Amino acid sequence: MLRELRVRNFAVVEEATLEFGPGLSVLSGETGAGKSILVEALALLVGGRPSADMIRAGSGAARVEGRFEIEGLAGLGSLCEEAGIEQEDGWLILCRELRREGRHRAWINGSPSTTGRLREFGVRLLDLHGQHDHQRLLDRAWQRRLLDAYGRHGPLAARTAAAHEELRIVEAHLEDTRRAAREGRERADYLRFKRDEIAGAGLEPNEDEALEAEARRLSHSEELIELSGSLHHRLYEAEGSLVDQLGEFATRLDALVAIDREAGPFRDLLEAALRNVEELGRSLAPYRDSIEHDPQRLDEIRVRQDLLYRLKRKYGDTLDDVIRAGEEARRELEAVRGADDEIERLEAGREAMSTKLAALASKLSKRRRASARALAEAVTAALPELGLLGGRLEVSLDAYEEIRAVGAEQVEFLVSLNPGFPPAPLRRVASGGEMSRLMLALETALIEVDDLPVLVFDEIDAGIGGEVAHRVAARLVRLSVAHQVLVVTHLAQIAARADAHYSVGKVTEAEGVRTSVRVLTGGERVHEVARMLGGDPASRASRAHAEELLAGQL
Repeated sequence: MLRELRVRNFAVVEEATLEFGPGLSVLSGETGAGKSILVEALALLVGGRPSADMIRAGSGAARVEGRFEIEGLAGLGSLCEEAGIEQEDGWLILCRELRREGRHRAWINGSPSTTGRLREFGVRLLDLHGQHDHQRLLDRAWQRRLLDAYGRHGPLAARTAAAHEELRIVEAHLEDTRRAAREGRERADYLRFKRDEIAGAGLEPNEDEALEAEARRLSHSEELIELSGSLHHRLYEAEGSLVDQLGEFATRLDALVAIDREAGPFRDLLEAALRNVEELGRSLAPYRDSIEHDPQRLDEIRVRQDLLYRLKRKYGDTLDDVIRAGEEARRELEAVRGADDEIERLEAGREAMSTKLAALASKLSKRRRASARALAEAVTAALPELGLLGGRLEVSLDAYEEIRAVGAEQVEFLVSLNPGFPPAPLRRVASGGEMSRLMLALETALIEVDDLPVLVFDEIDAGIGGEVAHRVAARLVRLSVAHQVLVVTHLAQIAARADAHYSVGKVTEAEGVRTSVRVLTGGERVHEVARMLGGDPASRASRAHAEELLAGQL
């Protein structure tokens, strides 16, 4: 609930602090005193549109702050977590500052915020009724949610929305599959050619590198035979070959070691060199013999290399890319062949989901029709008590062309406030005061299911008095059992039933006029109720009448 409202330099209010409790609270005062300004401050606090005249003349900025007790209120905790806002022991503090120069600012629990975020919290904290601040009543989406809340259709509506989403996903998948199949069929000839060309080439990984090495050997075969043969001869076979020379070096090194044994490691090195040279000389012979001079094989390699070059130009930079392209073409062709089966499966799934959605939507529509009649009857029955004689509410259910996530029909509240006139949408026929009383009738009908903690009514008493005023007051009292209710009123009958009474008045000073707000108790409250009754508040008769009203005897 709203525990405290602080206003500074807002319109004609220089500074005011109001502390609220549970139940019914009323604000009263002379016409033009600024009662509705406090409602405007609340509207601004929860994301309402600012205007330059909201800043008090002579001030550079206006500030509104509200402290809400939110312990146990569903949804607000998760909203705080989502917004990254720390809860302060079950308190939520909203603050907004308007500036003549520079940007307006907002805070939630001391953290900078945006107007949009204030609005997100505001729609879960309070609702304003009167002077065209009907934040929800004119919204057809809210009207639908209100009807579903009244009939307790929430779980069924959620299942309908979930089924609609499942159907949407299946239809999107089906469309994607059909498009892919259509494109695949258009590409099938190309894909078959691509697959067969690559498969027919019989490619092996790294084949192009191996062919390049073989072609290099074949194209230089005569040079390779001559070089390897010459090396073999000079290292191993010729008279005075390197092997023979190293043998002579070994004999001389043996003589050296015989004289100086410390030269022994030199002999080991020479023996290793001799073994390596002998092995090199022997190996060169079979290498020379393995070299083929085969022009026909070289031609075959050149033809194969040309094929690989053409494939790489068409399908990829490397041979691995070409092999992958062939695999992809094969898989795509297989997908095209299997698309008909997949399409058939998805179509069956779509049919099943459509049937399920239709059944859920039909069930929801049936329940909505019953709830629409019941809600319309309940509200219509309440309207005469609220001074709207001959008024009636109808709940229109107009079928959509196709089922949507919200169901099969659009919900809209229609009202007729004068006998003989057909019901029309609320925004066309209801004034501010009438709208407030309509909302009062709806709120009392929904008293068990509406979870908004704070309801604010302004101009609810426009055009009523006498017995109707007593009935409106009784309805507000009933509503205040489950909600915190704040009412701006001119009616003594309503003020007398309040749990807390605030007086708003103008004070003329040398600097100008300002608005003050104070809590009324005891004799002050009797005086104000007497004034509201229309008599002389100082007269004994007026005060006695007021005391009887406050005591509940009238």
